[in-house]
Amino acid sequence: MKKYLWRRAAIAAITIPLLAATGCSSQGGRAPEAENAGSGGQVASTERMKVALITHAPAGDTFWDTVRKGAEEAAAKDNVELLYTNDPEAGRQAQLIQQAIDQKVDGIAVTLAAPEALKDSLKQATDAGIPVVSLNAGESVSKEFGAFTHFGSNEQLAGEAVGERLAEQGAKNPICVIQAQGHVGLEARCAGVKEKVPGAEILYVNGTDMTSVESTVTAKLQAAKDADYIIGLGAPITLTLLKSVESAGSSAKVASFDLNPELAEKIADGSVLFTVDQQPWLQGYGSIDALWQNKRGGFELGGGQSVLTGPSIVDQSNAEEVLSFAEQGIR
Repeated sequence: MKKYLWRRAAIAAITIPLLAATGCSSQGGRAPEAENAGSGGQVASTERMKVALITHAPAGDTFWDTVRKGAEEAAAKDNVELLYTNDPEAGRQAQLIQQAIDQKVDGIAVTLAAPEALKDSLKQATDAGIPVVSLNAGESVSKEFGAFTHFGSNEQLAGEAVGERLAEQGAKNPICVIQAQGHVGLEARCAGVKEKVPGAEILYVNGTDMTSVESTVTAKLQAAKDADYIIGLGAPITLTLLKSVESAGSSAKVASFDLNPELAEKIADGSVLFTVDQQPWLQGYGSIDALWQNKRGGFELGGGQSVLTGPSIVDQSNAEEVLSFAEQGIR
């Protein structure tokens, strides 16, 4: 199976200085006259612009720290004032889009985990002449909702990649654990797994409460003695699944989506078989840089198509190398 499945490589030419920012506040790159932006080179001399990055990130999920770091480094290079806000509740995320419109931002980067709830506010943004890109979730509706490109992994394709890998290993009854019911990306991942392994079962858990996740999964594994694999759709969830497997006395093997340093360590030591990494740093970086490129020259990365940042398989063969990057916060 191919480890790296890409559709667009437009992101490859981007460079990477450093920016520090604090939670849900207005922070951005230094002024054009600054000598350097971190260690990556000079800050762009283009007119300063203001960009809103609005995600559905829940509190405490390290995945989104990585997305944000990528966005901050792009903002540093591009002389962008970055306004980062997040809320896992779709209605409040729509309000954050309206807030960005009222602030007269020059661009909006947004995740579309619950796209229908954001449809009206995104139309208001595009009607106001604000360019939009989407990232992470909502690839299938991104263009319809006014975004000129999308940065992320094709989640159906990623799920099928996992399903193919599990099928090769003889999986018959895997359990795919979804931590947010109705999240279009997570549902697509498990649908992809089931496409390749028809016996796959979906288990919904409350991803905002890890104690509840552990108890729900433990009970499921105790009841489903034939479960041979269990799949987490995010690093914190997968690390909790390891505890459930042990508590239940289950022989199920664990696989994952997404990545953080602790999960990379578990892959390296064999506790987790593999993960499908969607490379979130690139999602954050590419989204902000694309909006800057659009303002400075009317450029539209992707040529009307999504810019895929994954899926990329991380297993024992490359986990140590990936871990070194993860510890730097860029994987």
